[in-house]
Amino acid sequence: VFPQASMMFAQCFQRRVSSMLLMALLCCILSSPAEASKSSEDIRCKCICPPYRNISGNIYNKNVLQKDCNCLHVVEPMPVPGNDVEAYCLLCECKYEERSTTTIKVIIIIYLSVVGALLLYMAFLVLVDPLIRKPDAYTQPLHNEEENEDARSLAAALPTAGARANTVLERVEGAQQRWKRQVQEQRKTVFDRHKMLS
Repeated sequence: VFPQASMMFAQCFQRRVSSMLLMALLCCILSSPAEASKSSEDIRCKCICPPYRNISGNIYNKNVLQKDCNCLHVVEPMPVPGNDVEAYCLLCECKYEERSTTTIKVIIIIYLSVVGALLLYMAFLVLVDPLIRKPDAYTQPLHNEEENEDARSLAAALPTAGARANTVLERVEGAQQRWKRQVQEQRKTVFDRHKMLS
């Protein structure tokens, strides 16, 4: 019953995340602003003016339409007298920039939604999943037996000081240890498959 409940929870969770992403995508498509209805914070003209005579270089920003993106409309106050304005403006490089704050907000919302969904899923895996899964009666004795055999093989592998073993005996013990490891691996594989099938 518990594995089915966790599967149902995971499916419901996936549906909710996909529906949230779909809603965010629809909001992004439906709320794309038209050229005429752009807010003043979405558009600007940036003029970079280099040093001119005794005036230091400066960068000017102003929220104006694309047709007004030039030195005369953006550079205020004009740092040069009237007869030098044309020469000064020829040196300035003006660029029209626009952005969509709505798209930026929607992307941030989608990103935060995905991160939040992943955090919820991680919390589920860490907190709820261990409570749902019961310890398997088949694997617990196997783990205890493996620990006992590891301790025995470690004790047998350490030779006593000054005692030299016979080479034939060493080969037999090595073959016996390999055989025991193979039996353990086979036993572990059988129990893991049994656990997966049940």
